[in-house]
Amino acid sequence: MSNAERFLRDTLPIAGRFEPGRFQRIDEPLYPPLATREALANALCHRDYTVGGGSVGLAVYDDRLEVTSTGGLHFGLTPDVLFNTHESRPWNPLIARTFYRRGIIEEWGMGTLKMAEFAMSAGLPCPEIEDIDNCVTVRFRHGAASPTAGAEMQVERRNAILALLEEVEEGLSLREIHARLPDVASKRQIRRALTILRNLGLVHVSGLGHSSRWMRVRGEPKQVEPK
Repeated sequence: MSNAERFLRDTLPIAGRFEPGRFQRIDEPLYPPLATREALANALCHRDYTVGGGSVGLAVYDDRLEVTSTGGLHFGLTPDVLFNTHESRPWNPLIARTFYRRGIIEEWGMGTLKMAEFAMSAGLPCPEIEDIDNCVTVRFRHGAASPTAGAEMQVERRNAILALLEEVEEGLSLREIHARLPDVASKRQIRRALTILRNLGLVHVSGLGHSSRWMRVRGEPKQVEPK
């Protein structure tokens, strides 16, 4: 935990701002430390330690920060549920109790809610939670990017995935989709596009982990329209 926080302190750019009536500039990390601390604590408490080679990953990109842990969501929880009041059911209760006693976490079942509160209080979008391929990713965005050609590429990528799934009624795994669209996107980009398409109700997934298969929801519009 301390190594991850040190990495963020050394890596994240510092955002400066001025407040009315205050002469000195206020310098803060691009992503609020309290929010990223909650994300790291959640990842360690809920990671599936039975998965060989699993880990908790921390990645900083130009437009986002991601905390990824091995193992999917349990107990029927979904990303949407996590941003509402919900029962606390840590997958690793011994770790959760240790963190609570050490003061790393303060309230049961409030980690994701506090994450959202800290992020939005800092003027950032609400964090995103993604549960795909037996991994859970918490994603923070700083909202500095403006609509560009990159947004159009994302729409084209989603439409290419929809067109591919339209042709295969039995569905395809993430690996199979990437193998058929190697020049369209990386596996990470395809995973993100699938999450968006699922949230739009255009695709659905059956199965868990590496056996999951993505399928087209029939009877819906065949393309994603750019906004």
